Amino acid sequence: MAGLSLRGVKKSFGDTAIIHGVDLDIADGEFVVFVGPSGCGKSTLLRMIAGLETASSGSIAIGSRDVTELDPSQRGVAMVFQSYALYPHMSVADNIGFGLRMNGMPKAEVARKVDEAAAILHLGDLLERKPKQLSGGQRQRVAIGRAIVRNPDVFLFDEPLSNLDAELRVQMRLEIARLHQQLDATMIYVTHDQVEAMTLADRIVVLRAGKVEQVGTPLALYDDPDNLFVAGFIGSPRMNFLWVEMAGDGRLILPDFGGVEVPLQLAARPPVGDALLLGIRPEHFTPAGDVRLSVDIDLIEHLGGGSFAYAGSGTEHPLTIELRDQRDLVSGQRLETGFNAARALLFDKSTGQRLR
Repeated sequence: MAGLSLRGVKKSFGDTAIIHGVDLDIADGEFVVFVGPSGCGKSTLLRMIAGLETASSGSIAIGSRDVTELDPSQRGVAMVFQSYALYPHMSVADNIGFGLRMNGMPKAEVARKVDEAAAILHLGDLLERKPKQLSGGQRQRVAIGRAIVRNPDVFLFDEPLSNLDAELRVQMRLEIARLHQQLDATMIYVTHDQVEAMTLADRIVVLRAGKVEQVGTPLALYDDPDNLFVAGFIGSPRMNFLWVEMAGDGRLILPDFGGVEVPLQLAARPPVGDALLLGIRPEHFTPAGDVRLSVDIDLIEHLGGGSFAYAGSGTEHPLTIELRDQRDLVSGQRLETGFNAARALLFDKSTGQRLR
């Protein structure tokens, strides 16, 4: 196994820049997830690490080796794709061992490695089946097994669960997390699903328009985002944003809620008149909050273990409020709630940056 280092990595297709100079270090044995909206460049960055796309500039190192100009077969990586890419006429065992046989490995050694991978992935009873006889989750495990037998320095996953239904995605997330613990391998995982990112990653790399917005542990990004984009992207349901004004006497007030004051402590005072947004997580609303709000409920969503109230759906900044022990509320009802100012985050609307 080995770590990975990217320095000034850029990618352009013609005159169109896709990746704008990425610097990133990934430690040996770390599980790092690339997240971001569609078209942000996360799969392109992964494919450059794999060698399936050439970097326009910059360098890529795996361990102590500069692999920037090396062919994919020489990089010591194994990639698991969104499509399983299994040979339909081959058995599970033959699919897993195909690459080893093509490299001339002795038959007995191939069989041993296939059996080891099958044991790790609980595929031992399925080795003689063809892909059409497998479920989606089983096919994805076969694809992962094909990567395991290569004993790569780095595992690369490109949205491997996106073709599975919700229940199978949960199951496979657990399988991949268990696999990482068992192999102690360096893994880089691309997804648009932030739930996958939050549950799998040691660290998350948030990308937007080919640039790294922030890198950190899942909880660090959730609790301490650097900007509006990260704050709004990480978290489900997403963070609420409320308009804030700086009064002439230095008070922060919410004009959409009767000018209620938000006693937020900042290191530096924002200029009067700046466009400001206050970020509040849905679960941070509480009837006992020191900042009091009153809203009309548009819709109540009961999810069994919890409920959410939605308010201001026709406004620029609608609210999502997590409800606890308030099952008797109904749509159209007035809700008295609040939040603690210490849990709120302040952002400059014009730059998107966090004000601390």
